[in-house]
Amino acid sequence: MLTIKGLKVSIDDKQIIKGFDLEVKEGEIHAIMGPNGTGKSTLAEVIAGKEDFKVEEGEIYFDGKNLLEMDVEERAREGLFLGFQYPVAIPGVSMTNFMRTSVNEIRKHKGLDPLPANKFMALMAEKKKLIGIDDKMTKRSVNQGFSGGEKKKNEIFQMAMLDPRLSILDETDSGLDIDALKVVAHGVNKLRRKDNATVLITHYQRLLDYIVPDKVHVMYDGRIVRSGDKELAKELESKGYEWLRKESATS
Repeated sequence: MLTIKGLKVSIDDKQIIKGFDLEVKEGEIHAIMGPNGTGKSTLAEVIAGKEDFKVEEGEIYFDGKNLLEMDVEERAREGLFLGFQYPVAIPGVSMTNFMRTSVNEIRKHKGLDPLPANKFMALMAEKKKLIGIDDKMTKRSVNQGFSGGEKKKNEIFQMAMLDPRLSILDETDSGLDIDALKVVAHGVNKLRRKDNATVLITHYQRLLDYIVPDKVHVMYDGRIVRSGDKELAKELESKGYEWLRKESATS
């Protein structure tokens, strides 16, 4: 589904990603872990199409299509979803109108008619129940006045509504208390299917107590230095990140 080969990315002439390779197949959940400043969030933003960065080398293919030739909107319509580390508020734009526009844009891209109002509201009710969020959240402007936990829950609700092929969640667990973390993890697990995939970017192993990944990758200095299963995350939790200097130097 997602194939990244030899990716090198810079910003302001500083190289951040220094030869990154990754393959994510349908039905899989991958976790990418690593310390601050190692390029994890940059990777997510480059995949999503943020234009601040310069792709120096490499390729990114999604469902056989060259992502680097698509703009941000086209990537989203093709089924790519990015959950932000710091979701922004959009004052004056209700969650209902925001989601209706987003859902119908994707339907239009697929050659489908817009959802009638009654069917759209039924879909919202179904997804709110699935994720376990309060009706009041969807009656407010997008993320306006939301706590950090509410913003992250809202990201998962949007993910449920848009039904993406590939979701990239950038530090979705950051700043969450245990109850909010469980809600987010529950949503991700409920949305997992054989024909979609998720990439989790996280600092901490605790998220992986609730979402069991198929593969864990350790990223350091702009590239993956080790890959494994969930046990690798536990090793990282016990050792910290200092040992990655040696791994990076020898890999």
